[in-house]
Amino acid sequence: MSSPVTSITPARLIERLNWRYATKQFDPERKISAEDWSALEEALVLSPSSGGLQPWKFVVVTDPALREKLVPVSYGQEQVKDASHLVVFAAKTGFGEGEVDAHIQRIAEIRGVSLESLAGFRGMLLGGIVNAMDAPTRQAWAARQAYIALGNLLTSAALLGIDACPMEGFSSEQYDEILGLKEKGLSSVVVCPLGYRAATDAYAELPKVRFAKEDALVYI
Repeated sequence: MSSPVTSITPARLIERLNWRYATKQFDPERKISAEDWSALEEALVLSPSSGGLQPWKFVVVTDPALREKLVPVSYGQEQVKDASHLVVFAAKTGFGEGEVDAHIQRIAEIRGVSLESLAGFRGMLLGGIVNAMDAPTRQAWAARQAYIALGNLLTSAALLGIDACPMEGFSSEQYDEILGLKEKGLSSVVVCPLGYRAATDAYAELPKVRFAKEDALVYI
């Protein structure tokens, strides 16, 4: 298969990744366009996951009153209310055989194959994930998958010139209560406000601090 034609050059990719930063102040007056937001939604859906199982939900909090309630349980970080959009990455808390079967059914529908032809794959997923892990371990596994989707969202947003701020500084228990996630079989893992940086955010101009490649990469 030939490589797709793309306008993203290696230099452009690195430029966009250097441009992005964990935005501390969002401009509450600037909103992400419907076209750009639709693309980010698709990027979330297209995120990879172990076995393709997608043990997550992406909770987009649109109610301003709810977002106000989230500020104090986010250690006062006002990004959750000032950003154009707020995504809460939530892991499914009861992931099990039913979720595997839903995935297998979806594969059969999309690819036009029989359920019988997927029996071996189903057995591998059940044996390697559902039956091989106890509930806490499965929950930790699901949370790790959510971080894969977060990384995909951050890069996608940067390529579109949209700011974002990945946040672990919040009370998962209180988020779950305020947003009613427990009743939905979900538990919040990480949060990401998205929008556009405020002109007053001094962090936007700071040089990015990373270890040198020779300190970060190991070739064996």
